[in-house]
Amino acid sequence: MSARAYRLLFWLGLLLIVIVALGLVQAILMPFATGFAIAYILAPGVTSLERRGVRRSLASLFVLALFVFALALILVILVPLIQGQIVQLITRAPNLVRALQDQLGQLILILQEHLPAEDVSKLRDLLNAKLAEALTWLAGLVQGMITSSLAILNILSLVVVTPIVTFFLLRDWEKMVGEIDCYLPRQSLETVRGQARLVSDTLVGYIHGQALICLILAVYYGVALTLAGLQSSIALGLLIGVLAIIPILGVTTGFILAIGLAASQFGTSSAILTVIGIFALGQLAEANILTPKLLGDRIHLHPVWVIFALFAGGTLYGFVGVLVAVPAAAVIGVLARFALSSYRRSGLYDARQSENESVSDSESVANLTRIG
Repeated sequence: MSARAYRLLFWLGLLLIVIVALGLVQAILMPFATGFAIAYILAPGVTSLERRGVRRSLASLFVLALFVFALALILVILVPLIQGQIVQLITRAPNLVRALQDQLGQLILILQEHLPAEDVSKLRDLLNAKLAEALTWLAGLVQGMITSSLAILNILSLVVVTPIVTFFLLRDWEKMVGEIDCYLPRQSLETVRGQARLVSDTLVGYIHGQALICLILAVYYGVALTLAGLQSSIALGLLIGVLAIIPILGVTTGFILAIGLAASQFGTSSAILTVIGIFALGQLAEANILTPKLLGDRIHLHPVWVIFALFAGGTLYGFVGVLVAVPAAAVIGVLARFALSSYRRSGLYDARQSENESVSDSESVANLTRIG
């Protein structure tokens, strides 16, 4: 086996070990993944202060304190604004369930007029079974959130551990990058550095673009649903904006809740159609204007691959996997494109390239021999 094959096996084995290790510790990944994401975003600011003569540790502490202060200020402003709407949205949940049951009952009555009684009975049993499964799944989801994500230990880890992890990562960011650079294969140093820059540019573009998309969607849905007269519209718009971090989830969740609220509040088809129009317009704007303009060619991912990445991330690493699925897929895409480019330049893709290289080497040797 050649040295190149040994190197390939080594890196594949190392990648497999990292994936398995992350799977084993996925239960405690949240504060560390969050701290790394925050440090990655804030690292350029710390580096800028360091270049102006500020010590790295002090610059890290200042930038982190400024970030925490800005986050706390946003919460202080938003929480009183949406607190009442969130409570109202939660208290209206039973009404939404009853409205859904009423709609299903009306649908069954309509079907009774056109279908045999036996088929309607089977359909009723099927709908009841599926509704029970959906409610069981929802209850399990809420219970899981309460017993895991909102447990005291996890809250303490996010509130206490994440800032500590972020500070140390910010303080030692340049050292860690330099240490990693020291262990890179020397024969591929420039190639690895170039791909690392492409990965970094892809992640920065994704973070900035997705943050702007979330903000715009939150404002749009909050204002549009308020103009439509829907209660809890600001809280609903904020929920859509926050969940838009995970593609598809935010709009889908908001659409279901908005339809239920419109049905229970107004009870008319015109109100429901208005909500449908608001979300249809929002989706058209997001798909044809926001995503192409703000993300554009920065991540180079087809929507099918985005959906696949979300399912794969959720299956492997749970909620953390869903959060990092799209940026991880973008990084894998950068590396995959480099691998495909290298493959197309190799003899595996076109054996004539190897033959031409061999002929060229032979001619060079012959020329050197004649010169000698």
